[in-house]
Amino acid sequence: MLRKQAFSPEKYDKKIVATLPYYEEYFKQIIEIVHTAFHIPIAWLDIGCETGKMADMVIRNLQVENMICCDNSPQMLKIAKERVCSPKVDFQKTLIQNLQYDSDFDVITAILITHYLEYEERIVSIRKNGLFFTVENFAPNNDIFKRLYLKRWKNYQCENGKSEEECQSHVLRYNTEYFPVTIMEQIHILQKCGFKNVEIFWCSYMQVGILGIK
Repeated sequence: MLRKQAFSPEKYDKKIVATLPYYEEYFKQIIEIVHTAFHIPIAWLDIGCETGKMADMVIRNLQVENMICCDNSPQMLKIAKERVCSPKVDFQKTLIQNLQYDSDFDVITAILITHYLEYEERIVSIRKNGLFFTVENFAPNNDIFKRLYLKRWKNYQCENGKSEEECQSHVLRYNTEYFPVTIMEQIHILQKCGFKNVEIFWCSYMQVGILGIK
């Protein structure tokens, strides 16, 4: 089941940039790859759309036939709808575990969402059509790297205006409020879902972007 998110919808856009290094880069990388792969209008499913960042980037930079954006938070969806005004985008309130779409999508994105799910839920929530992009927090392979990476991540947050208390509180969410798995485990989940081609397209600090192609 989905767990409590780190920030309220109203503060999300400001707080997320001060918390996650290179946050804007996730979306730029995905847009560049999709632009390279497709030269026709595309169908897109964004799972856990939050405040509509992905939809905004897509509508402004790519040819879109239609885009469905899902989130379980009415407050997030309200902000997303205000941010993206396009007849091609449909915002829907739903848990990602309950997605029932039979349509084929050219692109599916899940940005910073599956780390709130149990292992079995990660598997059933991943669709199997088109290009699948996921950007997630990852768990280091051992405690040595865990301590090093968490300290570096905390330093980034402090340097970007968060208080010591805020930084420490966010670091303590690791394995208590969100539950990351290793990069290899994330790759294995995609392979188990039938993606024969799985590759890292971006990685820094404790976040990784992975692309699956059938």
